[in-house]
Amino acid sequence: MTTNLKTRAECQTLDANDPLAPLRTLFDLPPGVIYLDGNSLGARPHAALQRAQQVIQQEWGNGLIRSWNKAGWFDLPGRLGNKLAGLIGAGENEVVVTDSTSINLFKVLAGALQMQADKPDAAIRKVIVTERDNFPTDIYMAQGLTEWLDRGYRIHLIDSPQELVTAVNAETAILMLTHVNYRSGHLHDMQAVTKAAQAQGALVVWDLAHSAGAVPIDLHAANADFAVGCTYKYMNGGPGAPAFAWIAPHHHAQFRQPLSGWWGHRAPFTMQPAFAPGEGIRRALCGTQPIVSLAMVECGLDIFAQTDMQALRRKSLALTDLFIALVESRCAGLDLTLVTPRPHAERGSHVSFAHQHGYAIMRELIARGVIGDYREPQVMRFGFTPLYTRFTDVWDAVDTLHQILADKDYEINAQQEAVT
Repeated sequence: MTTNLKTRAECQTLDANDPLAPLRTLFDLPPGVIYLDGNSLGARPHAALQRAQQVIQQEWGNGLIRSWNKAGWFDLPGRLGNKLAGLIGAGENEVVVTDSTSINLFKVLAGALQMQADKPDAAIRKVIVTERDNFPTDIYMAQGLTEWLDRGYRIHLIDSPQELVTAVNAETAILMLTHVNYRSGHLHDMQAVTKAAQAQGALVVWDLAHSAGAVPIDLHAANADFAVGCTYKYMNGGPGAPAFAWIAPHHHAQFRQPLSGWWGHRAPFTMQPAFAPGEGIRRALCGTQPIVSLAMVECGLDIFAQTDMQALRRKSLALTDLFIALVESRCAGLDLTLVTPRPHAERGSHVSFAHQHGYAIMRELIARGVIGDYREPQVMRFGFTPLYTRFTDVWDAVDTLHQILADKDYEINAQQEAVT
């Protein structure tokens, strides 16, 4: 077990015997940097630079507008969706890569509320349940939507997963959860939670931003209703890369969403004045697609074809187990508090520790080449991307963390930057 490792040499042995080690060579990682922030922005695949040049120089530069047809631009959201589908337990032609996570969340929330409004108990089913500790943009989108509709909808914020048992009831329209909590790394039991919520008549929306590409997901096995997520974290699609949306096939015929742009039309180039939604998941599309950004997503997705989610999960758990064990043994008595759950079934692929001077410590770590990030209040996050993180990275990161804490070598009054 990795929790019993006592020397860096043992970590080197693990790296030498790691079947996923060759995948690291597919990424352009700066020398002298230990990158533990792939849960926020994935590293750049080497192939992305060549692909960007191809799209800009050849497809745009030479193909011009012909590339919508000849280079397959028009079908790119669905083609990428099919490459991504296997990572989340979805089927062919059930996922589109498009827009941002926030916009896709708005679409599926609006569509789910409309579906509930068509039911006989619509008059009482007016509540969206979510966690107070959910990623803020998810709550903001729900707040904005309920205020805009002004039909008696409200949001019920819960403070622990245990509250779900009583919070979801006959008044609940939607349960909206992030599969892996962005701050703590807590992993929900998707199948159990979905089943319990649906038993109360609620529809369930899952945000997979912190789990897709890091944790095995099976939307079909969980009988989920809707899912959204981003591609720029564990999927390494690039900063601000387009997100994805999935709608359960049995909801396709009922699903309507207010951002009914022409790309979601059944036949956009017939230029009809009335909107007619496309078939299946295509109705989740909106406007003209950002082709250069979309093209970068494919480079990250193609790497997953060389492994499988079970292998990635095994390494992820080994890395996070080692990190927790080393921090708690080598940094004992230095005022760190583990925020992330210990049980494997409750943990994603990042580990969070709290410290009263968390921001200052993370800033010093980054200055020394160990890149994680910081989230209020007082939480330092360390992401472990099995595609490129090594066991020696874990050892060296903890060694640096110990030096900083033991020497108190950090600037307590450091001014926070815009992005932490």
